[in-house]
Order: sequence, then C-alpha cells, then structure tokens
Amino acid sequence: MVWFWVLVLFTANLKLGLTHIHGGEQPLAKINILQTTVALHESASISAEPVLLGLKGEDTEWITVNFVNPKPSLDDWVGVFSPAKFDPSACPPVNERKKQLPYICSAPIKYKYANESSSYYEKTGTASLRFQLINQRADFSFALFSGGLSDPILVAISNPISFTNPKAPLYPRLAQGKSWSEMTVTWTSGYDIDEAVPFVEWGRKGDLQVRSPAGTLTFKQNSMCGSPASTVGWRDPGFIHTSFLKDLWPNFIYMYRMGHLLYNGSVVWSKTYSFKSSPYPGQNSLQRVVVFGDMGKAERDGSNEYSDYQPGSLNTTDQLIRDLDNIDIVFHIGDLTYSNGYISQWDQFTAQVEPIASTVPYMIASGNHERDWPNSGSFYDTPDSGGECGVPAETMFYYPAENKAKFWYSTDYGLFHFCIADSEHDWREGSEQYRFIEQCLASVDRHRQPWLIFSAHRVLGYSSNDWYSQEGAYEEPMGRDGLQKLWQKYKVDIAFYGHVHNYERSCPIYQNQCVNKEKNHYSGTVNGTIHVVVGGAGSHLSKFSQLIPYWSIYRDYDFGFVKLTAFNQSSLLFEYKKSRDGKVYDSFTISRDYKDVLACVHDGCEPTTLAS
Repeated sequence: MVWFWVLVLFTANLKLGLTHIHGGEQPLAKINILQTTVALHESASISAEPVLLGLKGEDTEWITVNFVNPKPSLDDWVGVFSPAKFDPSACPPVNERKKQLPYICSAPIKYKYANESSSYYEKTGTASLRFQLINQRADFSFALFSGGLSDPILVAISNPISFTNPKAPLYPRLAQGKSWSEMTVTWTSGYDIDEAVPFVEWGRKGDLQVRSPAGTLTFKQNSMCGSPASTVGWRDPGFIHTSFLKDLWPNFIYMYRMGHLLYNGSVVWSKTYSFKSSPYPGQNSLQRVVVFGDMGKAERDGSNEYSDYQPGSLNTTDQLIRDLDNIDIVFHIGDLTYSNGYISQWDQFTAQVEPIASTVPYMIASGNHERDWPNSGSFYDTPDSGGECGVPAETMFYYPAENKAKFWYSTDYGLFHFCIADSEHDWREGSEQYRFIEQCLASVDRHRQPWLIFSAHRVLGYSSNDWYSQEGAYEEPMGRDGLQKLWQKYKVDIAFYGHVHNYERSCPIYQNQCVNKEKNHYSGTVNGTIHVVVGGAGSHLSKFSQLIPYWSIYRDYDFGFVKLTAFNQSSLLFEYKKSRDGKVYDSFTISRDYKDVLACVHDGCEPTTLAS
C-alpha cells in the first residue's frame, strides 16, 4: 500500500512539472483544416507573382499575393500550401461510417490574416500580402478562406508557383564527427539515390578539392507515432544526406559544396560554403562556444505569429549571425523547431539557421518537443512532439551518438569536453544513460581539457521557475538525485539546461549548499558545479517564482544565450547576452591551474593510502 502511494505521488509530481510547460500553441494547430468546406465564389480571386522563383539561384524569395473577396470579413485568411494541388482522394475519411472525405487534409505551411496589410479590407474586399518562401522541393499555391481558422470556408485558389530547381541541395548543417578531426555535412534535397549520387566536394582553401560520398536517409508518414505528424501535419521531408569529411588539419579554413551527380553525367551544385576545422584536443588557443535552448523558428514575413509562440527566435538567430566571426561551435540543447508534428517547419528551421549551421558545428540535444509521445519509449508519457517521437530530429541533424535513438553523446572541442545527456530517456542511477554519463565524465584528461561541461534539455540541476518552485525541489522531479554525486566526483565546471524559457545562474553548489562565496571571479578550486538555465533563446518566456532562492545569483526574464570563451587552459570567461541587443548582462570568470582541478573537494577526493 505504501508503494502504491509513492507511485501516485511520483506520477503527480511528474505531471505537475509538465502541465505548466506548454504555455503556447503551435500556430498551425489552430487551423481545423479537415473541417474545410468549399464555397468557391465566381467573383472571388487570388493570384501570386512571380510565378517562377530562384531564377538567379536563390533559395528564398519574396512573393506578392493579390486577392478579391466580394464578401470580406474580419477573420478571412490566406494559407500557403505546398504541394500546390489539393488531392482529396489521398485523404482519410473524416467519418468512417459515411466514408466522407475532407477536401483538404494537409495543413498549410504558413498563413496570414487577409486584413494584415489593409485596414480597409473589410470595406473593399481587396488586398495584397507579401510572403517569404523558401525552396521546399514542391510547388506552392495560395488559398483564400473565410470562416476563420476553426471553420474554414474555401473561397478561392491561386495559380501555382515554384522554384526553378525544387530538388536543389540546400540548408547544410555542420556537426562534429566522432573524432576531433572529422566534420560532417548534412543537407536536404529532392534527389533520391536512384536519381543522383550525393557527395561533398571540399578541401583546404586554395588547395586541390576532393570528393567524399554521402549517405542518404528519409522517413515516411508511417514512421510517425501519432497525429498531427501522421495526419494533417505530414509533409514529405525530402532526402537527408550526410557526408563525413575526415583527417582534417586543425584550425584550417576548408571550402565545401554539396553536389548531386545525375545519371546523364551532369552535376547539380549547391552554393560554396566554408568552415574552420576543430582544434586538437588540449590545444591552448582562443576557443568560443555558444549555448542555448528552446529557440524554435519564426517567420520573417510575420506569418504564423498570432499565438506569440516563439517571439525571440529571430533576434537570437540574427545576433548569432552578426557575431559569427567570433563563434567556433554552437550547442542548441533541445526544443529545436517546436514543429510539434507539422513537418514543414523543419525545412523552415534549417533555412533559418543555415548561415550559422553552414559555418560552425551546430550540435543539438533532444527535448520534449522532439521526442515525447505516449507509449513510444520516451521517459515522459506526454504528447509534446506532436507524434514525431524523435524521428525528424534524429534524421535531419547529425550528432555523434552510438545509437541515434539514444540521444546522448560526448564531443571534444580543444580545451572543452562536453557530455550531452538526453533528458527524454531515463538518466537515473542504474540506467544505461547514467552509465554513459559517468563514463563520459570520467574519460576526460583534465590536464589537456580543463573545462568540463554537462548539458541536458530538462533542468536536472537547479531552477527557480514557478512550476519547479511549486514542487518545492527547484528541479525536474528526480533530476539531480543521482547525478549530483557524479558532477561533484568528476568536478564538472558548468551544467547547462533548457526547457525553462528564461535565464538563471546558480552559485557553485553541491547538495543544495553554495560551496563558494564568490559570484563573479572564481579562482583556484571552485568546489562545486555552476548550474545555468539558458532556455530563453526564442520560445515564449517562463515566469520565475516570487521567492528568490539563496543559491540563485542572477535571473533574467528575457531572451538570450550564453557564450563561453576559453583563453587558455587556465582562464575561462562566461557571458550571458540578451538577444535583442547582444550586450552582456551577466558574466563571471574562472582562473585556475591544473593543481586546482586535482585538489580534493567534498565527496570528490581521490583515495589515498598511509603507505610510504
């Protein structure tokens, strides 16, 4: 009986931490597209121009949509559909008994209200809208609806428009391979292997270029675990290619471009990009790391923004692009796109981060909005992924895990050693992941790589977010129970988390006790791990508790990211920057020598003997 109530309390605590996390809605989920009725009006019209996009090789274009509605209303809206043709025959029946087919069974990829650009629309019935489109391997059409989002009435359909080469190789994403001397290039195209052979042409700047083959993956609708990913949110993701560029020389600039060798002998090329190869582990040089979580994506044309779901996303993206010359590697620690089962959003996210991800390694972690789905093996039995159950994230991005479905891995960057955990799978003591975390922390040579970083999506450490404070533990339920002794034993410097959409930094802490009185300039032995919540990169913000815990040094209810700068083996600078202006609002330094890393700390002392 006692164990029954323990289980009940555990489940209640687990769900309490979940019920407060949503706080927003994927904008496309507001559209009840399966209930669309058709009332095409002979006096209504909608058209889009230009008809042909990408004539100069562009993969992003602005287009104008003009429309007329003889019966305009306040809740009229225009949806962007791709592919352009509605095919009711491919739709599952809405009513199994009557075998009634919906007219449209795929959500639009974006939408705007008809009156956005004209306050006179309700009087004149005439307006125009501007949309930004990216190349997504299919043509586009625009549909004018009345009836609002909940009861859509199709009034007019536009002409189709398309890019000149919808299958072009696009949106490269760099990532560290399993070795420091290996870089991976992942990209998306419309070419299957029976149409063309994918490869990357690359080499040091000014040297002879070589070609490396690429593997090709995709996923199908039946790989999705539930709706909307398996129903209205489904869109063909194209083909995902990954090439491994090996035996790189450290700190060199490499040029690269993706290619597809067609069977007629011609090659379809991407643009040319460049990256700087990683430093040798332990190399004593300037190294700069950016960390953030929960950025999501947003539309530069203002579409889809009516739920205020990811208002800071573009500011963060643009600040990183502006400072890209001063960034060496990026860690996006979960909740990448917030697509929540609307697969079209993955293309739009990879397009948004392309200037960053094509230039520096873009390392990712798994969050609840990538992985969680009931009865799918995720630790949390919630529907947060919208039925994706990890499949798009595992396919669209490379990360050096032994098993892509188990999203934990380690990676080295010069003076840094990173242990990336997967909070959507069991991390507790005795689990497979716990064993990995200990092995990852124990394997680092702190003489060569003094800066040891732990990261996970959910807050397995400390956060004074309001729903965590209601639980009383200021953490994800069971978060640090077993992990804190590993952080202490192996002297982890900083632990980063997302999930909570704000910024917070703790004191160096162990077992709820601050173990260092300093706040901004740490020197010598720090004695504990500094825990940092950095989940305010873009999605709607999370409120703090009214009470500020004694261990909380700095809190900020705003959008931002963290930058780490290792000057050498003895000096580290930590900076929290706001996305809106790129200025530093919180910072600290660590200055120490190797002997300080070796020094005995509470519950982190090496065994000794009295023998001489």
